[in-house]
Amino acid sequence: MRIGLFSDTFPPDINGVANSTSILCDALRSRGHEVFVVAPKEGSGPAEWDETHSILYLYGFKLEALYGYVVTFPLHIHAMNEIRKMKPDIIHVQTEFGVGIFARICAKQLDIPLVSTYHTTYEDYTHYVNPLHSSTVDTYAKRAVSYMSKLYGDSSAAVIAPSEKTKELLKSYNVRSDIFVVPTGLPLDRFSPEHEDPARSAEIRAQYGIGDSLFIIYVGRIAKEKSLDLVIDGFANLKKRGTDVQFLVVGGGPDLDGLKEKAVSLGLQDMVHFAGPVPSAQVPDYYRAADAFVSASLSETQGMTFIEAMASGLPLFARRDEVLDQLLVPEETGWFFRDAEDFPDLVAEFAAMDAESRAKMKKACLEKTVPYSSDTFAARAEEVYKHAIALCHDMASIEEIKVREDSVQLYLKRIDGEEDRVTVSLDDYYSKGLKRGTRISDTQIADLHKREESVKAYESCIRRIAVKDRTRREMHDWLQEHTELTEDSIEEIIGRLEIKGYIDDQRYAESAVGSMKAALFGEERIAADLRRKGLPEETINTAIAKYPHDEIRDAKEFAVRVQNSVRNESVRMKKKKLENKLIQKGYSADTARNAVASLDYAADELTETENLRNCANKAKKRYMHKHSGRDLRNAVYRYCMSQGYPSEEIYAMLDEMEWEND
Repeated sequence: MRIGLFSDTFPPDINGVANSTSILCDALRSRGHEVFVVAPKEGSGPAEWDETHSILYLYGFKLEALYGYVVTFPLHIHAMNEIRKMKPDIIHVQTEFGVGIFARICAKQLDIPLVSTYHTTYEDYTHYVNPLHSSTVDTYAKRAVSYMSKLYGDSSAAVIAPSEKTKELLKSYNVRSDIFVVPTGLPLDRFSPEHEDPARSAEIRAQYGIGDSLFIIYVGRIAKEKSLDLVIDGFANLKKRGTDVQFLVVGGGPDLDGLKEKAVSLGLQDMVHFAGPVPSAQVPDYYRAADAFVSASLSETQGMTFIEAMASGLPLFARRDEVLDQLLVPEETGWFFRDAEDFPDLVAEFAAMDAESRAKMKKACLEKTVPYSSDTFAARAEEVYKHAIALCHDMASIEEIKVREDSVQLYLKRIDGEEDRVTVSLDDYYSKGLKRGTRISDTQIADLHKREESVKAYESCIRRIAVKDRTRREMHDWLQEHTELTEDSIEEIIGRLEIKGYIDDQRYAESAVGSMKAALFGEERIAADLRRKGLPEETINTAIAKYPHDEIRDAKEFAVRVQNSVRNESVRMKKKKLENKLIQKGYSADTARNAVASLDYAADELTETENLRNCANKAKKRYMHKHSGRDLRNAVYRYCMSQGYPSEEIYAMLDEMEWEND
C-alpha cells in the first residue's frame, strides 16, 4: 500500500503529534508499506524532497508563539504534482490546518481516500484566543471548535480517535464519518528499563543535583493546559513536610519562563528543576533515570507521555481522566490525586514503599503498555485504511439536486457510470451535508433509500392535507393502511407534520366546531363527529367551549328551517320526524321535543283530513290483494294509526270509504 502521511509537525519537532506520525511511519514501513511524509519546513520556495525522497517539505514560516511550529499555506501546486507522481492509495492527515488543509485538497483533486486522526482536543486550547477570560469569547471559541471539528471530520472517509474519550467528543460534535479508536503506539523496546545505562542515569541525576533522592519527572509541552502550576504547588507542600523528593521538568513551551519564576517565588530552586527541550533520542534516558512520572493535565487525547513513562517502568501520579482508565490502576500502577493538597500524601506513600513493592509496581506498569506497541498501532491503522479505500470505491457522487417544498431529489452517479436517484427530506439534506459534488457511500445510499419511503409518505400526507384538513388519528390510520412503515416511522412523520403545522388537532377541532355550529349542529353531534376523527375529549371540550351557543335557540331555528321538508303527514308524525331530524343533528331528545313543540302547525292541521284520506286510500290499494271485507278495513286502520292519525278521525274516514262485502 502506498501511504501519504500529512502533518503540520514532524521530527525533529518534539511533540505528541510529531512523535505519533513518526512512529506510525516507521511501523508501516516495517510492515512492508511504501510511506512518504508531507510536512512543513522553515524557508521559502517550491516544495522539495529530502535526500531520501521520503519527506516532501512544504516551506513556510515559524511561529514562535505557537511552540515554534512552522506554518505553511494550504495550496502548493508543485507539491500536488509530486504527490500525484507517488500515486498514493490513501492519504492519512494528522493535523487540521496548513498541511492538513492541503491534504484535503489533494485528496479531493486526486480522488484519493482520506483518513484523519484527531490528535488535539481544541476545546482545551481556547484560552489562547481568550486572554481576558471572557465567557462570551470562550463560548464562541468552543462553538467554532465544534464546527471546525465536524467540518474536518466529515471531509474524511474515516476518522481515527486515539481514545474513547476523543471518540465521544467527536460524536458530540455530530461528526458523521466512521470513527475508529486506534491508540497511538510506541516503540516500547526503546523505553524498556532493560536498556538503562546506570552511568547515564547517574549523570542525569548529578546534572540537576538530584543524587539519591526520590526523583519524579514530567516530560512534555510546558503550557497552561498541562496544569504544571498545580504540580509545583504540590511540591511546595512536599517541601513544607520535609519530604526528600526532586522534580525535573523536561520540555519547552510558552509557560516555561512563568513556571520557572513560580518555582523561584516558592523557594523551590533546590527541588524543582527545568531541563528544557531535549533531543528525542535522549528522552528514554531521562525516564529511566527517574522513579515516577507526574502530570496534572486533563487535555490529553491519549496521553502518550503517560504510556512512555509506564513503558520505562515508572508509576504515575495523575489527575483522574478517561484516557487513563485502562492505564492507571490506583496503588498498582500509580495514584490519582485531586489537587496540590492530597498530592504530597500519595508521594509520601510511594516514598515509604520497600524495594519489592516498587519492583512489583514497575512490572505492572510494563505489562499495562503491551497493547500499545507500534506494530499493533500500524496494524490497526491498516484496517482503517482498507475500510476507507473500500468505502470510497463503493461511493457515488451527487451530480444534481432538485429541491422540492419539503424534500430534495438527489441524482447520483457511481464510478462505474451507474446512475441512481433518491428522495431525501430537507432535514437529512442539510444535516447530512448532501450538497452537489458530495460523495456518499453505498451504505449511506442504502440508508437513504430505506428512509425514502418515509419521505414519500410524508409528501403524500402533505398532498392529502392540502385537499382537506385532517386530524392526527386520520393521518396515522391512513399511513398504517397505505404504507409498510413501522409504528416508529409513522410517529416520526406525524411528529414532523405537527411541528410544521400541517397537523394541529386543536385548530382542526375549533374550525370544525365553528363550522358545525354555524350549520346549527347540536353539541352531541359535534362531539361524536370529532371523536370519530380521533380527537381527545379535552380537545373537543376546549373547542366547544370556545364557541358558546344557545342550544334551544339553535334547535328551534333548525326546526323552522326543516319544518316544510316534512309534508303530507299527520301532525303527530310530522312532529316525530322533526324530532328525529333534530336528534340526528345532535340535539338532546328534550331539546328536540321542546323545539318541535314551539312550531306553528296551523297549516298542517288544515290539510290533516285530506292527508288522512290519501293515507287511507294508499293503504287500501296496498292491502286489497291480501285482505277483503273487515280484514281489509282493519289493515287500513292499523296503517293509518301507524302514521300518527287519531283513532276517531280514522274511523270517520273509514266510514266514508266504500268497502266490498260490507
